[in-house]
Amino acid sequence: MSSKVSQMPRRARSLTYFGENVRKMRGVSGLTQVRLGDKADLDPTYISGIERGVRNPSLLIISKLAKVLGVPVAKLCEGVRE
Repeated sequence: MSSKVSQMPRRARSLTYFGENVRKMRGVSGLTQVRLGDKADLDPTYISGIERGVRNPSLLIISKLAKVLGVPVAKLCEGVRE
């Protein structure tokens, strides 16, 4: 864990870890933010916000992302604490 992340409040760290997982899975899937947004019916700027850890997506959004990325919700939540 980088020192920058360790200095963040817990909630921000959780969102950052979640966003990093989305970015990694999107890369593995070969999707751009635009394409992921199209497939999940989300704006690409919202996807960007999730990946940067500044958005707090709902469970329904997380489920949509997992479905489009072809991974279980738990995979996107790895490393997320409280």
